[in-house]
Amino acid sequence: MNAKSPSSLSGAQVDREHAHHLLHQMLRIRRFEEKSAELYTLMKIRGFLHLCIGEEAVAVGVCEALEPEDGVVATYREHGNALARGISASAIMAEMYGKQEGCSRGRGGSMHIFDDKTRFYGGNAIVGCGLPLAVGLALADKMQGRKRVTCCFFGDGAIAEGEFHESMNLAALWHLPVFFVCENNLYAMGTALERAQSVTDLVRKAASYNIASSAVDGMDVLTVEAAAKEAVNIVRREQEPYFLECRTYRFRAHSMFDPELYRSKAEVEKWKKRGPIVTLVKRLKKQGLLSDVELEQLEQQVAREIEEAVAFAENGTWEPVEDLTRFVYSERG
Repeated sequence: MNAKSPSSLSGAQVDREHAHHLLHQMLRIRRFEEKSAELYTLMKIRGFLHLCIGEEAVAVGVCEALEPEDGVVATYREHGNALARGISASAIMAEMYGKQEGCSRGRGGSMHIFDDKTRFYGGNAIVGCGLPLAVGLALADKMQGRKRVTCCFFGDGAIAEGEFHESMNLAALWHLPVFFVCENNLYAMGTALERAQSVTDLVRKAASYNIASSAVDGMDVLTVEAAAKEAVNIVRREQEPYFLECRTYRFRAHSMFDPELYRSKAEVEKWKKRGPIVTLVKRLKKQGLLSDVELEQLEQQVAREIEEAVAFAENGTWEPVEDLTRFVYSERG
């Protein structure tokens, strides 16, 4: 059993090119989410919409540690995970529009992003649903002798579900290569962690299943990346599960329907001051690794990508009515 405290690499020097890549990835997620919120108010995107604004460092840092053959299972707040994994912004936006050109043919929408080319198996609308799926994927890899890692993202609310405990227990008993990543944003919908969990140190919960576990500052992309790479190396080498708690915070409401009466605006503003993007920008500028011109160039590049994604979705096609039962009922006799 191995439980570690949150770590930080805030004082270390970083590679300029790689740092710009990480910043670019986080900016892509942030601007994509902001545009999604705008499109939702215009009723271009329907159904439910859960934004990950504020949590970009977790998606980017973790996905940097994964190999193309690894699998990813996510939650309903998965747009950032999907972008960081390599699914195009156009395919995701078209999916959210409900167009056939979407990565799930327009049938999944915001909460069910899927892409077999990148082995992205999330999201899932049911809290905790991805945990047993990840265990199953890892079991299949083990039985077939593949040295893959299955990364499973889930929120702190999922730890209150039975699937969490069952999945952790089986992963430990069967020695499965699952990388459990808990995005602890302190609130399960509108319920604060301390109001729902008698033990708020989530690392201790995972460690109780004899799983190597650690916590990290989820607002620092460099720290998340370093911790994730260490964890993934352990999972791949030892073919054992690992639990990483990323302590983060979402700046927006749980969903577009959330009145957000459970926390104060002052609390949100306090967290925004140490948001992952603003923190990395300040650090890079302080170290002479980022200029205002370079930052503007990154923003312009992202703006063009988002504009193209929206145009792609707008010009996409609706599924014909006669095809609506396709993939629902078997055509076999």
